[in-house]
Amino acid sequence: MTYNLLLIVIMVVAILLILIVLVQNPKGGGLSSSLTGGSGGTIGGVQSTNNFLDKATWTLAITLLALILLSSLAIPRDEASKSELQNTIQQRDEVAPVDDKAADIEDIINENAPAEESKEAE
Repeated sequence: MTYNLLLIVIMVVAILLILIVLVQNPKGGGLSSSLTGGSGGTIGGVQSTNNFLDKATWTLAITLLALILLSSLAIPRDEASKSELQNTIQQRDEVAPVDDKAADIEDIINENAPAEESKEAE
C-alpha cells in the first residue's frame, strides 16, 4: 500500500517537474516574458518569475530523488511478493534436488559407445 502510494506521488512530481522545465526558456523568454508582455517588469517582474521557476525546478528535482530513494526502502519483500519464476525454481529444487554425482555428458557418451560397437559386430 505504501509503495503504491509512493509510486503515485513520484509520477505526480515527475509530471510537475516536466511541466516546470517546459515552461522555462534558457534565454529569458518562456513564461517570464509572456507574463510581462515584453515590457519592463509589470507583473511581478521577470527576475522574480525566473527565481520562482528555478526554485520550483530544484525543489521538485530534490523531492523526486528523495521519493525514489524512499520507495526503494518501501518495496514489499515478504513471501507473497515472490515472483512466479522464483516460486517455480523453488518448487523444482524441492522436487528434484541437484545431485552432486551427476554424470557428465562425456561419461554418458562413453558408456553408450561400447554397447553400440558390440551391436554392430553381431
